[in-house]
Amino acid sequence: MGRSPVSLSRLKLGKLKVVRRQLLQRYEHQPFVSCLAGLYGCQWRRYQRAKAQPGECCCSRLECSCFALLIVTFILTLIFLYFWSEAQNDYNDFDWFNFGNLGFWFPWSVVLLVVAAALFTYIALLLVLAVCLLSEGQRLYLHWSHKIGILVTLTFSISATAVLSDVWSKEWTTLLLSFQVTAPFLHVGGVSLMTLLSWPIALHFFRMNKRVRQVALLSLFLAVLFALYLVPLGMYSPCIKEKGTLGPAPTLFGHRGAPMLAPENTQMSFEKAVESGGEGLETDVTIRCSPTGQTPTSNYTLEMLSAGSWFLQRDPFGTASSLDADEKVQVQNQTVPTLKEFLNLAAQHERLVIFDLRRPPRGHPYRDTWITRTLEVIHNESSINSSQVLWLPADQRSLVQELDPELQQTSGDPASVEELQEKHIVRLNLHYSYMSQEQIRKYSSVNISTNLYVISQPWLYSLAWCAGVHSVTTNALHVLKKLERPLFLMTPDEYSLMWILTDIVSAFLITAIFIFHWWRERGLPFWSGSRQVNENGPYSKFRTEASEVQGIRWNPLFFDGPSLSRDLDLPLHVPPMHGFPVPI
Repeated sequence: MGRSPVSLSRLKLGKLKVVRRQLLQRYEHQPFVSCLAGLYGCQWRRYQRAKAQPGECCCSRLECSCFALLIVTFILTLIFLYFWSEAQNDYNDFDWFNFGNLGFWFPWSVVLLVVAAALFTYIALLLVLAVCLLSEGQRLYLHWSHKIGILVTLTFSISATAVLSDVWSKEWTTLLLSFQVTAPFLHVGGVSLMTLLSWPIALHFFRMNKRVRQVALLSLFLAVLFALYLVPLGMYSPCIKEKGTLGPAPTLFGHRGAPMLAPENTQMSFEKAVESGGEGLETDVTIRCSPTGQTPTSNYTLEMLSAGSWFLQRDPFGTASSLDADEKVQVQNQTVPTLKEFLNLAAQHERLVIFDLRRPPRGHPYRDTWITRTLEVIHNESSINSSQVLWLPADQRSLVQELDPELQQTSGDPASVEELQEKHIVRLNLHYSYMSQEQIRKYSSVNISTNLYVISQPWLYSLAWCAGVHSVTTNALHVLKKLERPLFLMTPDEYSLMWILTDIVSAFLITAIFIFHWWRERGLPFWSGSRQVNENGPYSKFRTEASEVQGIRWNPLFFDGPSLSRDLDLPLHVPPMHGFPVPI
């Protein structure tokens, strides 16, 4: 016998309850998507957001513009953060520059780094949220507060980059040098990022119904991807070399002593440099009027001669806290020594010395005899050997060489080899931005060694080591002395294997991701069997005929149009608001 109408109705309602329960589990509970949409656009409730339907754009034109602006801001902020983080070697110079202009000491360099890092973290988080929402097939909506935040960050990045490019343009050279160390790792990071982005890109590529958009999206993605794949072909680094070709580590000159461990240009600072293993000492010298007569000293004014108190109060390198109680007492009593005391200290410990010599101003008693007066201190008033002195002043060089041929003639001008040999130059003292392995080798071939200043970061010292530099002047002598090998060093074969393997793995994963989305968007089964799986999970169960659900009223807050159509096999009418279905 056939079933009664009451039994059929109960059976239909029973099926519908099962289906409703399945849909509620699928659409009502979305904590991950709710968290993403809430943080990105303050859309914490399910009805506030909508999924991007096949053929639709992921967002409105306004939201597309905001997303594009977010990407531009991310790139510019990343560039500035990388630029300024790699400029740490010159933070002390930057703070001294501001001290001279503002009249008070403040660690502006560190503050700028912290602000840049905070803003980049904020923008990166927004971009991650957007990509995750796109990966979930959600339409983008950025809250107005985030739009303001993006504009503020973009303004900061552009302004800071423009100002630093104007007053501190040499730091761009530092940026280019850093690529010789970081490029291999930046390549791996960039390829990994593009591999992750291939998921949402593939998802929306196969959901687009306009061929022009598909071609534009895929072309842009592949152009960036293949550019990253081929970047290593144009990369150069002196730290990629065959085994056994690395030369000895550059010797270290303490820049004004050891300024991270004691007040610079003080007796204690020079002693700390010797204790830390420095092979040479560097300082700046001028001639001033002292109470006892005319005596060469460092270029500090009389008001700055009590350097110890200033060091403890200002803490220019953030290292004063590492001093013990006895050292702090010793620092308080430090003053700037005379040239004689400086030379005697170097002679006592058999260290080399190099110094800049400032010519006295007009009207000074030693205005015209400053060179010979300095030579008198070296020859008659100190115990140092002339061969320990790297003579840097270019004035009256011929006279100096005639009076004392044992002085190591040193030049700060990267002239031609012929010109340097004519002046009997045996060492060059250059800013690290002149670092060039080719030039260093050329000078070295005629017995002209190279000293670079001021190098305090381990990565920069590693680069100088690989380039064949003979010595460097540093603020961080105690740090660089601990390096047993360059931070980055590999053979050409090892590097080729690294980047080729990275590209191959990335290409395989991206291909697999595109195949997966192509397969899923067409509703094809992932394996043979009675169950068929698509983006919404198993859907062969709980299918209901349209004739069995006539006249049933549905709560639209729980259903998504296209997914409901697949699960219930219902013809649905989708109104424009939120994609809620209405049975026909």
